[in-house]
Amino acid sequence: MRKIEIYSLIIGLSSVLFTKGLTAQCFSQLDNNPHDIVYYGMNEVDLPQVKVVYGRPNAADEKVFGTQVPYGKIWRTGSNEATEIRFYKDVVFGGEFVKAGTYVLYTIPNENTWTIILNNNTDSFGAFFYNPEDDIVKLEIQTTKGEMLDDFSIGFQTQKYGSQMVLAWAKTRVQIPLSQKQKKG
Repeated sequence: MRKIEIYSLIIGLSSVLFTKGLTAQCFSQLDNNPHDIVYYGMNEVDLPQVKVVYGRPNAADEKVFGTQVPYGKIWRTGSNEATEIRFYKDVVFGGEFVKAGTYVLYTIPNENTWTIILNNNTDSFGAFFYNPEDDIVKLEIQTTKGEMLDDFSIGFQTQKYGSQMVLAWAKTRVQIPLSQKQKKG
């Protein structure tokens, strides 16, 4: 009888310890830089025109670009995974025709202009696997200034003259013209 109690106790303790070890390993810590998704052109009837999935790093201070994000170097345009942008329809992005599909959005920040890059190499971490041979669009955009924004953000705005995708962090703003490709005929 005593042997059965000891075996039961050993089996019970083993299962508790084993189960606790498994559950502790199932989930990673929360990321310090959360991911976000922004849609453009979404309504109750139609599919969205654009979807952007990106990481949202936090500014260390008011001067992010040139310090936290170096000038003149390829940037993932956010944090962690490279920023992905999906066009549900053909679009004109910064004056360039882009077929519907999913691309990576890379940038090269400089003080007064940014190089904006759409690249075919999706599912990549950061800019570590950036290959310029996979670029489909590369354009230069002037930066503007805005109010201090602590977390990197991507959004869309529609003006009288058209729509723009806006990249914003700290006091820097980059506005990329965006329009739907019109069908001919």
